[in-house]
Amino acid sequence: DERGYGSGGLRAPKKPVDVDAIKSKVLSLCQQYDKIDASKQRFGYPLFTSTRNYAHKLPLTYDFIRERVMLVLKLYDKVDVNKLTLESHFMDDLGLDSLDHVEVIMAIEDEFGFEIPDRDSEKLLRPIDIVRYVSDKEEAYEDLQQRD
Repeated sequence: DERGYGSGGLRAPKKPVDVDAIKSKVLSLCQQYDKIDASKQRFGYPLFTSTRNYAHKLPLTYDFIRERVMLVLKLYDKVDVNKLTLESHFMDDLGLDSLDHVEVIMAIEDEFGFEIPDRDSEKLLRPIDIVRYVSDKEEAYEDLQQRD
């Protein structure tokens, strides 16, 4: 109808767009920004300050690392969950072969986001060994002596 309300719903009345007024406002704002530089101060502190933000992750706890290691091992299809403990030897107790051991280490690397060198992975023969290794690399903030 003539008030600007159509049959499809409520609409604001149509007003002519003043392109020149919009253009003038935009140009005025642009000119104001040209006058600002990093050395100007406002309210007693610099208008712009340079900062450097570093990405970081939350520190891991020993318990959290232990739970994640055990979860990775429980999800590995060749591990018998009923035989799995922190002290279980991968070959002797769980019956894994060397290829299975490599796959377990790769899964741990994926879980924690860092590579374990071969010379270190050869020594990681029990879940507790992996937990200690990851805790050392990730600098877990709980005292390991109290846990073991």
